[in-house]
Amino acid sequence: MAADKDKRAELDCNGRLPMRYPRYSAPIVEPDMSATRQIAERTASVRYEDLPPDVIELARQTLLDWIGVALAGTREDLARILREEAAEQGGRPIATIVGAGARTGTQQAALVNGATSHALDYDDAHFLATTHCGVTTVPGMLALAEERGASGRDFIAALAAGFEAIGAVASYIGDKQYRLGFHSTGTIGSFGSAASCANLLKLDAGKTGTAFGIAAAQAAGIRSMFGTMCKPLHAGKAAQNGVIAANLAARGFTSNDAALETELGFGATHVPGFDPAHPIAPPPKEWYLRYNIFKFHAACFLTHAPIECALDLRDRQGAAADAAEKIVLHIQSDARDVCGIPDPRSGLEAKFSLRQCVASVFAGLDTAALETFSDERAADPRLAALRDRIVVDYTDKIPRGQAELEIMTKDARRLAAHFDSGTPVDDLAKQNARVRNKFRRLAEPILGGKRAAEIEATAMNIETLPSMRALTALI
Repeated sequence: MAADKDKRAELDCNGRLPMRYPRYSAPIVEPDMSATRQIAERTASVRYEDLPPDVIELARQTLLDWIGVALAGTREDLARILREEAAEQGGRPIATIVGAGARTGTQQAALVNGATSHALDYDDAHFLATTHCGVTTVPGMLALAEERGASGRDFIAALAAGFEAIGAVASYIGDKQYRLGFHSTGTIGSFGSAASCANLLKLDAGKTGTAFGIAAAQAAGIRSMFGTMCKPLHAGKAAQNGVIAANLAARGFTSNDAALETELGFGATHVPGFDPAHPIAPPPKEWYLRYNIFKFHAACFLTHAPIECALDLRDRQGAAADAAEKIVLHIQSDARDVCGIPDPRSGLEAKFSLRQCVASVFAGLDTAALETFSDERAADPRLAALRDRIVVDYTDKIPRGQAELEIMTKDARRLAAHFDSGTPVDDLAKQNARVRNKFRRLAEPILGGKRAAEIEATAMNIETLPSMRALTALI
């Protein structure tokens, strides 16, 4: 133990990444190593025995949450269309299509399951990376794990590796690409899928770097597709990209293994004013999985702080829309382009409408329920009337992920609430209960209580599985 402590201290002094230790040092820096190689070294080295107990618990929660949203998403038209396309294209039946009673090739399964799990926009979100990580990492490596009979412990390690890649790539290139119009779930998510699949296949750092190059050659996604089926398609494509990248790298396929920092590479083409010398900083809490945030409202993540503000005003402060002279939502300017649809015409658009989400709360609707975001609700004249009374103030004075909602009442009182949705919870036991409850609400209507309970028990004990096929057989 003392020798291990001394070794960690030595690594810290050199500013190097302690690859096989369950903690980071200072910034991920190797003097003669490219950024792409640094991240490849880190992600290729992650093993189950390196992971702290809370990170393992977060991996379990991430998997269960993903299964729930994937099962619920199977009823969407997008999922049906993709399943039909997969069936028509055919392929060796080696990987499960969630909730469909069918199997297909690993690439097709990753695409269908990735897009299906993002169809409801109810999946997890990562504030540091501005990326939906579960829907990009889980589908690809689940398909490969089923094909190869990988263990639950290997699956958990691969999941953590995928999150490390997403966080590190986001740290390296910054958020300018997102502001420019790229959808990080499709772009950065492709690197996360490549890392998780490469880790599951036990590729070394060299081949993982090659996989990153192959992923970079495929990574795509534009924010103008928000509110359409193409937004979840970005997640499915990212998952599929990772399967392709890892499998081809394993076979000896070549790529530019400095894809992130090289001239005309991913950074240079996606980030205005890109600086290839920009350092890659580790997360303050040492593992990027610790920053995963679960959604408990069935809408775009940036609507969650406003929803929580409205719940506070309605339930704790007793505010009622009928008694309001004016309702003003203050939120960061970025939200305008993400979820600023003023008058949604469909349930999908309603998920990206700040005014609709706040109006739904004051109308007494449950924002955790899928039916709250339906075409019928979007066209409800009562909700439209409430929606029209809400003014959205887009401002740079409010940090990203936060919101303030104020009501000026007809009797001249001012009621206000503030909420920060970008901070992960510290109470994992409480979050465990909430994730389980959400899963049951989503899965039981699809599979029934008995099968849902069996999946829940299996997913929450994933580290005991000698083969992930025990789980895929259930879903």
